[in-house]
Amino acid sequence: MDLLEMLLEPLSYDFMVRAIVTTALAAIVCAVLSCWLVLIGWSLMGDAVSHAVLPGVVLAYIVGAPFALGALVFALIAVTLIGVVRNTSRVKEDAAIGIVFSSLFALGLVLISVTPSQTDLNHIIFGNLLGVSIPDLIQVLVLGVVAFAILILKRRDLTLYAFDPTHAHAIGLSPKRLGALLLGLLALTSVVALQTVGVVLVVAMLIIPGATAYLLTDRFSRMLVIAPAISAVCSIAGIYLSYYLDTASGAMVVLTQGAVFAVVYLFSPRQGLIGTRLAKARRKKATALAI
Repeated sequence: MDLLEMLLEPLSYDFMVRAIVTTALAAIVCAVLSCWLVLIGWSLMGDAVSHAVLPGVVLAYIVGAPFALGALVFALIAVTLIGVVRNTSRVKEDAAIGIVFSSLFALGLVLISVTPSQTDLNHIIFGNLLGVSIPDLIQVLVLGVVAFAILILKRRDLTLYAFDPTHAHAIGLSPKRLGALLLGLLALTSVVALQTVGVVLVVAMLIIPGATAYLLTDRFSRMLVIAPAISAVCSIAGIYLSYYLDTASGAMVVLTQGAVFAVVYLFSPRQGLIGTRLAKARRKKATALAI
């Protein structure tokens, strides 16, 4: 089997085409948002929101509502509860995040254990990428386009908020509103990624692309291009690898992103652990030859 046949064979199955399109869409949206999450230091917040949606999805199944609606409602509830606990008590933000997301995730597991179902609700936890239907794809497309459009339209304000909230306030912007907007987009994006990799691994898609791009460039505008490009390529590569290696699709997508991050972490010319040392050695050698 030549390379062209290997590329085309998975595309002969409709479920693989839907999986690739869905994953690429979710990966791009998550990667764009991840640039701000990495800069602000909201990695734990992304973890919290992605886990907190579980009870919403289970309750949506019970009442016959769309999974995305229940997930979005509980993501917003989680963000609200974190803010309330942080602002009305001595508990710091990281502790509030841990309390809220672990409690809501546990509630979701309890609901799964007591809910009679003909559907395996465990796919909510681990993802069901190869089982994506046309309505699921449309849902991901609509929510993803909304989140992506808002991020692009508000990118200047959000970037200023990430770098200097004080200056943002001085020129008339509201840091609280921008923070609330970013949290709302985090909730929406978590719902987008839920279908692909499940609750457990959503945080990886929200953090790894931005962290990888952060090691490759010092310009935020370039991060917004590099992160989604890397994420989209990794998502498609992960789907192909899962097809030929017969492994879990969502986990393979995340594993591919993690492998790329490891390579960048080691060999990035400016920030890589090995790359910077090699560059330094080359500069020393060049200086010695010049002398």
